[in-house]
Amino acid sequence: MSDPPGRQHDVTDDDLATQLRPATPEEWPAFVRAMSHGFGEDPSGPYLDSVPPVAEMDRSLGLWDGDRVAVTAGIYSRSLTVPGAVVPCAGITWVTVSPTHRRRGVLTAIMRRQLTELHEQQREPVAALWAAEFPIYGRFGYAPATFRGNLTGRTERLRLRPDVDLGTGRVDIVPKETYQPAATAVHERLRRFVPGNLERDQRWWDRILRDEKEDRHGATERTYLLHTEADGTVTGYATYRIKAEWTDSGEPDGTLTVEEVRATSTPAYASLWRFLLTVDLIRSVRAPLLSPDDPIRSLVTDGRALHASAIDALWVRLVDVDRALAARRYPAPLDLVIEVRDEFCPWNAGRWRVSGHPAGGYCGRTDLDPDLVLGIEELSAAYLGGVSLATLHAAGRVTEVSPGAVTLAATAFSWPVTPWCPDEF
Repeated sequence: MSDPPGRQHDVTDDDLATQLRPATPEEWPAFVRAMSHGFGEDPSGPYLDSVPPVAEMDRSLGLWDGDRVAVTAGIYSRSLTVPGAVVPCAGITWVTVSPTHRRRGVLTAIMRRQLTELHEQQREPVAALWAAEFPIYGRFGYAPATFRGNLTGRTERLRLRPDVDLGTGRVDIVPKETYQPAATAVHERLRRFVPGNLERDQRWWDRILRDEKEDRHGATERTYLLHTEADGTVTGYATYRIKAEWTDSGEPDGTLTVEEVRATSTPAYASLWRFLLTVDLIRSVRAPLLSPDDPIRSLVTDGRALHASAIDALWVRLVDVDRALAARRYPAPLDLVIEVRDEFCPWNAGRWRVSGHPAGGYCGRTDLDPDLVLGIEELSAAYLGGVSLATLHAAGRVTEVSPGAVTLAATAFSWPVTPWCPDEF
């Protein structure tokens, strides 16, 4: 006989390690409903009874309490752009724990299981996630490595500078069927140059462009834009929604939400923004997922009119320090010994000699004295080049042993392009 739903058991860490297992496709309906409940959401969408194309059930983890799913977790196999390279990345997702199983080490068991398997199987050297709450994942070595800008402004103050080159191309509203292949080509060209960007195969484009009415929160369906040059080459794309509002005196006060806007040239980018900032009946514009230092902030005449309230976006965790550091590039020459503290993944702990330059990098074990001492959180935060080791040193989170080591490391770990991840998962 199954135990009544919600009944708690005495479960040890060893028990959890053995009880966690992948869900089967047949168990997906119960799994997804438990996950939705964990996030405080009503289950919705087209994949309540069948596994969505992006799901990888063999990389899922669940814990059952009788017939009830009490714990969910999963991994997406992604490719992440890092400074100067692209690396395989484990996209951690679906992580929920039922209130009946909290404060019992379940989340710790999930995190340990995922990271240990990645290490032992020599799979992705880096893991990443979007954190539902800030304090949760730092104790497992994850740290914010990209930020989203939450850009907002009133359109009456947002005008492009008169010296901005708009080129000779044109912006058109197009159907999704025309938009997707053209946007795919532009995205594939751009994403390899921006740390934090993720690849999008057809499955992920289908998911990103899914437009369920219940997900619009009162706004219109998505509108698709393409920027095309005179010779027919597509050089930019954008998507947006509108939510109509009216003042008490009957004046239009609508809000336009920019979901994504990207282009291969400044004229194309500026032209897309000119369109977005001049839509009829709109008084406010929002761009929640753009980079905090998106180029639009330097294209407008009034730099105070576009407000940014940056918050954390993609969190990163180095699974294997040596493989991860050797995979990226370094804009300035680097040759330092870094002592890493990593209690959760002890295979990373110890001293590593890190050398690098714009063409490549190396990381290997050493017995030499360290130049820097830091935790895996700090190293993970700095990995994409957007969080300065000097800033972390000023916060007391990096210890400088050799004079000048912080300046050298902060310079070498930086990157000219601000990391940015527009893809939530």
